[in-house]
Amino acid sequence: MKKIMSLLLAVLLVWNMTGCANGNGEGNQAGEAGTEGGTEPLVVAMELAYPPFEMRDEAGDPSGVSVDLIRAFGEYAGREIRIENTAWDGLIPALQTGAADIVISSMTVTEERKELIDFSKPYANALLAILANADSGITSIDDLNQEGKTIAVKSGSTGHMYAEKNLTKAEVLAMPDESACVTEVAQGRADGFIYDQLTIYRNWQNNPDTTSAVFIPFQDPEHWGIAVRKGNQELLDQLNAFLDQYEENGGYEELTEKYLSEERKAFEELEFQWFFDKAGQ
Repeated sequence: MKKIMSLLLAVLLVWNMTGCANGNGEGNQAGEAGTEGGTEPLVVAMELAYPPFEMRDEAGDPSGVSVDLIRAFGEYAGREIRIENTAWDGLIPALQTGAADIVISSMTVTEERKELIDFSKPYANALLAILANADSGITSIDDLNQEGKTIAVKSGSTGHMYAEKNLTKAEVLAMPDESACVTEVAQGRADGFIYDQLTIYRNWQNNPDTTSAVFIPFQDPEHWGIAVRKGNQELLDQLNAFLDQYEENGGYEELTEKYLSEERKAFEELEFQWFFDKAGQ
């Protein structure tokens, strides 16, 4: 009898341990947690390397425009938000494999990406610009598209896509992150870096002696969207309804005032289209 009781206790112990492991958020895959109509946390992937949109605060916690925006969506949908810092080239795979339910990371909506994931309606616009080496003589996009010129781009970015498609005479140098591209230009190893206007503006301000900024709207505005897995229509509909309400309630103005007030003044002086200006959508 003692042996039977011991065996039963052992079985119960194993069952309890297995049940606990499968019953909490850490034991399940993120994709299962974020199924339509669920109540588990929504796992949101973003690369915390693009201030002030995606970054960390002084305590090391996620912060920025995208963080505030998606947390507001969590409140709207009645869902807890769990943010996962994810390398840029891992964002789309995170959705495809179920490691994340949502991606919001200043990601431009492109036809190529739409084949892999679904996007919400646009929530922001962006134009590309050039950070040029101060001694390069670059004053236009045509100046970059020359033999002997080197263009730094962040791998997988829309600047990378644009350069590969349109600047075929120059050498395109794909690098893993923004800071590496800026260093190449500032130290004269690349003639220019193509990225969005806000990033170019900020890096020009940080490196005024070695770089110059070329703000030329040489393409139509890009649109940023929030991404979900292909076919997750319920979550997509929730996001679209939220974005409409968020705009109506002045949410974008609050984000601008909190994170981008100085940049907006500079953009107005330079007559650049603002990120949240609906005119370009």
